[in-house]
Amino acid sequence: MEAAAKLVGETLLLEIPVKDPSFDLAKAVCSHGLFMMAPNHWDPASCTLQRPLRLPSGGVRVHISQLRPSSPIVVSVACSVSLSLEDKEALLDQVRRMLRISDEEDRIIQEFHRIHADAREKGLGRIFRSPTLFEDMVKCILLCNCQWPRTLSMARALCELQLPLKQCCNSEAFNPKTPQPKEKKRKTTKRKKVTIKLETKFIDGAELLETAGLMINHVTQPLDSQACSPSQSFNDDLKFSDGVSCPHEATGDFPTPEELATLDAAYLANRCKLGYRAKRIVSLARSIVNGNLQPRKLEELCEGFSLSSYDSIDQQLSALTGFGPFTRANVLMCMGFYHRVPADTETVRHIRQFHGRNCDIDSAQKAIEAIYGKYAPFQFLAYWIELWKFYEQRFGTWSKLPASYYPLVTASNMKSKIYKRLRVKKLELEEQ
Repeated sequence: MEAAAKLVGETLLLEIPVKDPSFDLAKAVCSHGLFMMAPNHWDPASCTLQRPLRLPSGGVRVHISQLRPSSPIVVSVACSVSLSLEDKEALLDQVRRMLRISDEEDRIIQEFHRIHADAREKGLGRIFRSPTLFEDMVKCILLCNCQWPRTLSMARALCELQLPLKQCCNSEAFNPKTPQPKEKKRKTTKRKKVTIKLETKFIDGAELLETAGLMINHVTQPLDSQACSPSQSFNDDLKFSDGVSCPHEATGDFPTPEELATLDAAYLANRCKLGYRAKRIVSLARSIVNGNLQPRKLEELCEGFSLSSYDSIDQQLSALTGFGPFTRANVLMCMGFYHRVPADTETVRHIRQFHGRNCDIDSAQKAIEAIYGKYAPFQFLAYWIELWKFYEQRFGTWSKLPASYYPLVTASNMKSKIYKRLRVKKLELEEQ
């Protein structure tokens, strides 16, 4: 698929044609928690995805938009100098990867839609991912064994670190021998503590949410409004006092393997509050820099998405430090394998709550096969669309939520004062 390009003032506009008539940018982007993680920023007012991307000649910040479903994807780049052909191709390849735009992806969506009527009717099935496999792999590490607000905070901290890393000529400046704090395994009581802490940010009154650390201004339209326009968006100029702040604040790009490989793991853990994950991330970065792991070759193995290629990639990933079954399954999902559902406590909760089946981590895969086996080889897509819709019905349309709400969208908050307040406001707006 060839992309058209034109220069409007100092803004370069690149168009990516889409063949799938059901392709909707908002649905393609706001389809997985990865879209909420820095340096991604979805703007609900303009329905655009904004983030930095790396090109052979340097970094640029792009705005990705779509006039209407099935129309071309427009990639806007503000640049004082024209980009080379190599730069343009690199940029478009990354955008296509994030949005899963290719003939092969279209084929997969068509096959899935044949066996999943609801997904076909609503144009669902594309799962957002990062512009590079390395970023996906690191973010899959960040998803493990922690609360969702902290996952968001860790991703943002890595992007904030990237700016000084990029500017620093001597990487030794970022290698102080900081003792790495020990992180205990998460206990069930910690979830309760997080909920209580968030609940203290809410008070009774006419305003939905208003405290010294969190201010959410008047909402002009319902969360479930379908059209994307400035008058129907949230006020996005918000900031959390706990470090999860508005995406309008400048951050760097996601760090590269080369930038992270030279860092001391203890310093990275302390600087970005990564805990034990820092060693895993540094180890991953070094394995790529040393040539022991080649992401491009891994992705080449995906051709055809056969079970044998899945097993081959899974075996290579299992040799990496800290890549257990859950992390590997998430990485492989990002690579395009949908026959296996990464099972964790959230999966168990959903099966129990939504399907009324009693299961635990050990028996989750058996329950998953019983429920979603009929959608093979797209069990994950069926599960994820169901789970994503479950959250959306309770918290509001994903593409309409401001970034300041992201840390609140958790299973634990469905039973808290936070959820009750959000739900009341959502219903009030729908009645207007």
